[in-house]
Amino acid sequence: MVKPINRVVTGAHYGLRDWLIQRVTAIIMSVYVLLLVIFVNFMQIDDYAGLKSFFSHQWVRVVTFLFFISLCWHAWVGVRNVLMDYVHVISLRLTLHIAVIISLFGYLIWFAEILWGQGGTR
Repeated sequence: MVKPINRVVTGAHYGLRDWLIQRVTAIIMSVYVLLLVIFVNFMQIDDYAGLKSFFSHQWVRVVTFLFFISLCWHAWVGVRNVLMDYVHVISLRLTLHIAVIISLFGYLIWFAEILWGQGGTR
């Protein structure tokens, strides 16, 4: 008779989901950067006025904001996994998690203000 093996599972079980999020956000960011380079070269944007004109289009702002959301999500998954692996004091890890979340959320709001705020419509 074969005895079943009792395995103790530890961790948060984010493996496949994190791997997929990292790959999808990396693809989104890569495609955005590639298209941005193509558009800037194709439209021959070589000064601030041309760049400002390019970013005055709503679709460019939306796609750029989606890029930044992907960047923040990509950063969160990476930093969270590093903290989970290397910071063993739970209170410190929780404090760092909260600091990273607040920082990334603040950056996201700041970026939205840059894209759609007063500075973006002048």
